[in-house]
Amino acid sequence: MKLVDIINSLGFTVLSGSPEDKIVEGVYVCDLLSHCMSKVSENDIWITVQNNINVAAVCHLADATAILLPENISPDAALLEKAVKEDIVILKSEKNAYELCNLIKL
Repeated sequence: MKLVDIINSLGFTVLSGSPEDKIVEGVYVCDLLSHCMSKVSENDIWITVQNNINVAAVCHLADATAILLPENISPDAALLEKAVKEDIVILKSEKNAYELCNLIKL
């Protein structure tokens, strides 16, 4: 499924990156970065409350499609700067992680 279709249908806010050509094949939810490094898959939307620069490294390592921050959490300045520089898609939603998992239909 196309990331832009998910963004448009669920009203996510795009904070960084270019979602236009991105594909989503899965969703992963976890906040323990060391665990995510081995579990987030290529083309996943990764839902996490973590909002620091280390999230960009994990996203890049896993080749995830996007980072989705729930509960209106904003990325810290260092994460946002890194995401803009590396074209990492960061999305934001007012919904919690459980709600997001139920809304994203692949």
